[in-house]
Amino acid sequence: MKNIAIIPARGGSKRIHRKNIKEFLEKPIIAYSIEAALKSCLFDEVMVSTDDEEIAEISLKFGARVPFLRSKNNSDDFATTMDVIYEVLNNYKEIASKYFQFTCCIYPTAPLIKITDLQEGYSKIVANNFTSVFPVVEFSYPVWRGLSINEDETACMIWPEFTNSRSQDLRKVYHDAGQWYWFNNGNLANWDWPENTGTVKLSEEYVQDIDTLTDWKLAEMKYKLLFES
Repeated sequence: MKNIAIIPARGGSKRIHRKNIKEFLEKPIIAYSIEAALKSCLFDEVMVSTDDEEIAEISLKFGARVPFLRSKNNSDDFATTMDVIYEVLNNYKEIASKYFQFTCCIYPTAPLIKITDLQEGYSKIVANNFTSVFPVVEFSYPVWRGLSINEDETACMIWPEFTNSRSQDLRKVYHDAGQWYWFNNGNLANWDWPENTGTVKLSEEYVQDIDTLTDWKLAEMKYKLLFES
C-alpha cells in the first residue's frame, strides 16, 4: 500500500502575513507538519503543494519533496483542498507514473498534530474501508442550548425543546479539528462527504484554529504546555 502526504501551502495569506512559513517558536510553522509526517513512518512520499518558491525552499530544507509547483488555477482564494489533492495525484500519475492508494492531506498550520493520531487515522481507514478519516473535537458547550438574536436584539432559543434540559443530558456534538484528512483514493470519485467517513476524537487542548495573531499566541502556549513541559 503506497501512501502520500500532501501539505497544501500556497503563498497568499490574507489575515496573517506569510502564515505558512511564519516562525512558530523559532521554526517555520510548516516544519511541524512536515516533521510529523516523516516521523510517522506512514508515507512513501511527503510533499508540499505550493505556488511559492520560498515555501518550496523551506519545505525542502525540512525534508519534504516539491516535485512541481502548484498551478495558477489552484493557487487563488477559490481553490479547494480537494482541487489541490486531485491536481497532485494527477501530476504524480502523468509525470512520474506514480500511483498511491491512500492520501493524507496535512495542513501546514497544525503544529499540535500528534503522530499517534495520524497513525490511528490510517489504521481506521484501512480496517474499515472508509473513504476518509479525519480528527474531530467536541464543542466546548452544548450547541443544543444555542441562541438566535432577533432584529430587535432579543434572544430566542434555536431549539426551544431543550430549554429546560441539563447540559449533561444533551447529545455530544463535534466539529472538524482542521488538522489532517486521510483519503482512500480508490473511493474518492463517488464520495459524498461525510458518507463513509470515520473520525478520530481529539482532546480540546490539542486543537487550535489559527486565523489571527491571538490564535497564534494561544497555539504557541498550548504547544509549550503539551510538548515542552
